[in-house]
Amino acid sequence: MPSQLELLRQYTTVVADTGDFETMRAHQPTDATTNPSLILKAVQKDTYRPLLERTVQDFPHATLPELTDRLLVAFGREILAIVPGRVSTEVDARLSFDTQATLARARDIIHLYAQAGIPRERILIKIASTWEGIEAARILQAEGIACNLTLLFSLPQAVACADAKVQLISPFVGRIYDWYKKAAGPQWDEAASGGINDPGVQSVTAIFNYFKHHGIATEIMGASFRNIDQIRALAGCDLLTISPELLSQLADSTEPLAKILDSAAAAKQAVPALACDEISFRTQLNENAMATEKLAEGIRLFVADAIKLDALLNAARAA
Repeated sequence: MPSQLELLRQYTTVVADTGDFETMRAHQPTDATTNPSLILKAVQKDTYRPLLERTVQDFPHATLPELTDRLLVAFGREILAIVPGRVSTEVDARLSFDTQATLARARDIIHLYAQAGIPRERILIKIASTWEGIEAARILQAEGIACNLTLLFSLPQAVACADAKVQLISPFVGRIYDWYKKAAGPQWDEAASGGINDPGVQSVTAIFNYFKHHGIATEIMGASFRNIDQIRALAGCDLLTISPELLSQLADSTEPLAKILDSAAAAKQAVPALACDEISFRTQLNENAMATEKLAEGIRLFVADAIKLDALLNAARAA
């Protein structure tokens, strides 16, 4: 019997959401995504610590931002030696509200990959889905630099990304689920709120239906999963980026897995268009308490881990 992971590959491009190379070798995803938290976690392991130390030794006069980018690219190069597709490399979350600084860092990352002989077609620059981040992505896409817009929790964010013609968006599932579960408190009904009724699943499904109905080319990659039921409920999404633990669960299961999301069916639905100018974006996002709170929280968490990574780099440089 084929595993659920094998069945999922029939409908969806499987992406590894990790900085762990062995997981990628074991599960053979097409693409891989990283973020500051994953890289921070990886470099604290003995297996990956040498990448950090070598980066510091090879570039003793680099500024801290340059060292960070070189470390990210070092991970990206190793990942691209394993996966056949693309790797997402994230711009410092501290720049999430600075379009020009985001542009500069994104171009620097692409330049570092080019110096290593990696074509830009294999790189996705990962940027938070703030208005400023989306505007940076609009410019980068026009320059031929593909972008992955992350920390995306709402349809207005997705529509703005589509208007900017970004390559790919990463709408989150698990963090939306977390918010609604916390808000419901003792009234939360796990059984009634699972599968296709999961609020995070419903958010990604709405984005999928909107994009397919309106013929939008931007790829949709569901992200941030808490359990395999969320993944199964999004079978048929363009891509899904999945943690090592959940990849293993899918690989170990031989239960049936059906395609749930369907582009042809979505194209036939009546899905009204949303305005995507700056005022509409900010107004609609502000009216969505969950999306507003989770976007701000996500940026803060990534910034905190970026600061911790800075500390590790500084400690290695001082050693």
